[in-house]
Amino acid sequence: MKSPLAPGIRLITSFSRDSWYRTFILFLTFLFYTAYHLSRKPISIVKSELHRNCSIVIRPADLNVTNNATWCDWEPFDQDNYQTLFGILDNCFLVTYAIGMFFSGIFGERLPLRYYLSVGMLMSGLFTCLFGLGFYWNIHSLWYYACIQVMNGLVQTTGWPAVVACVGNWFGKGKRGFIMGVWNSHTSVGNILGSLIAGVFVDSAWGMSFIVPGLIIASTGILCFFFLVEKPEDVNCTPPQHHSDQDSGEVEPLLQNSPRISNGAISSEPSSEVVEDPTEAISFCGALSIPGVMEFSLCLLFAKLVSYTFLYWLPLYISNVAHFDAKEAGDMSTLFDVGGIVGGIMAGLVSDYTGGRATTCCVMLIGAAPMLFLYNYIGQRSLGTTIAMLLVCGGLVNGPYALITTAVSADLGTHESLRGNSRALSTVTAIIDGTGSVGAALGPLLAGLISPTGWNNVFYMLISADILACLFLSRLVYKEAQGWCGRVPRVRGFKEI
Repeated sequence: MKSPLAPGIRLITSFSRDSWYRTFILFLTFLFYTAYHLSRKPISIVKSELHRNCSIVIRPADLNVTNNATWCDWEPFDQDNYQTLFGILDNCFLVTYAIGMFFSGIFGERLPLRYYLSVGMLMSGLFTCLFGLGFYWNIHSLWYYACIQVMNGLVQTTGWPAVVACVGNWFGKGKRGFIMGVWNSHTSVGNILGSLIAGVFVDSAWGMSFIVPGLIIASTGILCFFFLVEKPEDVNCTPPQHHSDQDSGEVEPLLQNSPRISNGAISSEPSSEVVEDPTEAISFCGALSIPGVMEFSLCLLFAKLVSYTFLYWLPLYISNVAHFDAKEAGDMSTLFDVGGIVGGIMAGLVSDYTGGRATTCCVMLIGAAPMLFLYNYIGQRSLGTTIAMLLVCGGLVNGPYALITTAVSADLGTHESLRGNSRALSTVTAIIDGTGSVGAALGPLLAGLISPTGWNNVFYMLISADILACLFLSRLVYKEAQGWCGRVPRVRGFKEI
């Protein structure tokens, strides 16, 4: 009698070849961008070690010091303006990242993604390690650390447009919000791992807090070079269907006679053909002309302002207000990212179910504003309150940010008006995330300037940014509400906005 096939083998064979490849690419790109964020996080953990309260630090008996107040600080961050200096370092990275992002998408469309990502991760690993080597080389020049941050900001722009374009090549619209909500947890996972790894070394040798993440992202760059597959067609897999006449039973899109974007320019002539893969990539202005790109870009500017202020300043805030040491503050700050994972997945699920990407973002942003106010005033009263508030704030702040940078970017990059131009996704992603990165640069800069006047003012700035993010989505929310009321046919994926 022939024995039945082993359960594990039956499970393996139940998935098609296409499914295995898609799962593999999703895992690889998740790993790549986890490494990108992992290498960005150490500086926020190390800040509270570079400038400490030396009065509570035990001084070695054989150490001869001239200033009892700053003997344990790392020059040049031993001055009273240390928060401004930290803000300079943050913005050296974030401003160059924001500027470089607008060009990164253009390069990403014209260069092989595998080479582009591999070189980007190797170079990012190099500059991250160089920052940490400043500890061992006993470097106390602000210019050294600032230049490293500038170069790292530029090479880090290789990541986001490339991984989103790769995932967009492999996955269609069907469950894109949920899939990308789960996939986008790489941002929070990277932040968590970066915090934990940096926290292991921060009290003893803070240079290793940078060197270890730098080696990790360089290793993933090598992995990318050997294993990344950019498109399903490269391995004879079936490409996803980005557009269909009916999407989950919904009605025909309203853009049948809308302008189409061909060869980087807007054309009002109707076309009966679908362009499979134009030889020319879309232009910057052509990408801006896609309905919804401007609104979501400006919304992300303020949403990312809030998220990145927490990314770079939350450990220092916890250390100053709750009086935790550097490692404890870093560990506690990871709860914000844990909440961000749940928030991103929930945002994707809800937007898939309702078809309302803009409304989902707006509701979460409205909820985030009062929660930020409450966290500042009651968040440090007890350990339980701190944990709960960090989880809730993380979910509400990072949920819209995650949805816009993933599912929304992919939807707009494969918009109906593009008529199958598969090369637009990287540019659209770069425009949206590049605009958001302007906010990411402004947030930590403003926090550095405002925090000396009191942390309350920093939180008022964050609440104002959340409200402004909502306002930029008001037109899109109105359109989605009309669709739900039956006045306008509702379609998923921004076929009509």
